[in-house]
Amino acid sequence: MSVFLLVLPDFLLIGLGWLLLNRRLFSGEFFKGAEKLVYFVLFPALLFHSITQTPLSLSGTYALLQATIGVMLFGIAMAWLAVPVLRPDPVAHASLAQCAYRFNTYMGLSLAGSLAGTSGQTIMAVLVGFAVPIANVAAVHALARQNGGRIMREIVQNPLIVATVLALLCNFLRVPIPNVIDVTLGRLGSCAIAIGLICVGATLSLQGVRVSGKLMGWTITLRLMVLPLAALFIGWLLDLSPTERQILLLFGALPTASSAYVLAARMGGNGRLVAVTMSISTLLSALTIPFWLMIESAIR
Repeated sequence: MSVFLLVLPDFLLIGLGWLLLNRRLFSGEFFKGAEKLVYFVLFPALLFHSITQTPLSLSGTYALLQATIGVMLFGIAMAWLAVPVLRPDPVAHASLAQCAYRFNTYMGLSLAGSLAGTSGQTIMAVLVGFAVPIANVAAVHALARQNGGRIMREIVQNPLIVATVLALLCNFLRVPIPNVIDVTLGRLGSCAIAIGLICVGATLSLQGVRVSGKLMGWTITLRLMVLPLAALFIGWLLDLSPTERQILLLFGALPTASSAYVLAARMGGNGRLVAVTMSISTLLSALTIPFWLMIESAIR
């Protein structure tokens, strides 16, 4: 199966979400409720279930931790390099910087499963689990500097972080998960990706922003072209397995998450600018993700 056909189902779900909202078959309020359900219930269940399915070793997990930190810190540094280079509006930059290193976890876990089955989904879940705290600290800190905010509360109360920490503890300590709980979490998780991608489609918007074009271009290029290249190099440098390198590259190539818009709007940032950037990066990733996966396959 070609790489394009692997990613096509995810983008069809995104397109379905856009169609359902814009044809007024479902309201914006419905999708807001659905997004909350995914964020607070379904997706934490998916993360926990994915991480606990495959026994992890400390040595293997440490290599993935190093890789995650390397990719994330590179993305954060490059996002802030825009300040001396472009001299953007401070609020616009604080809002948009997160779009350079935040990632669409729904797409990541879905594509990882398509590419490498359960092992690929487990690797992606571990990468996401390590990256979520880093992304949240960086994004909340940037916005809090402009508008005030409590960073630690945002981190401690994040359901994805809580689910990841609990799952890693259960995995490392070999805590048995009762079958009825495991099956329930699996069924909740199976709903998360489809509903999450439909909600992503409902948030797509290309209207209302004509300023900060250079900053948007910098951010999108970094997110879709520069960060995947860094992920390729880091995977090679750390001598990861072929599957780990492939999933790390996919992680680096993911478009910006819709949660970036939610955070910017909640903390007084430029939410509309973030929404447009997220939408453009999601649409362009239909081309860039297959491109990077073909590059990885060619050099493997």
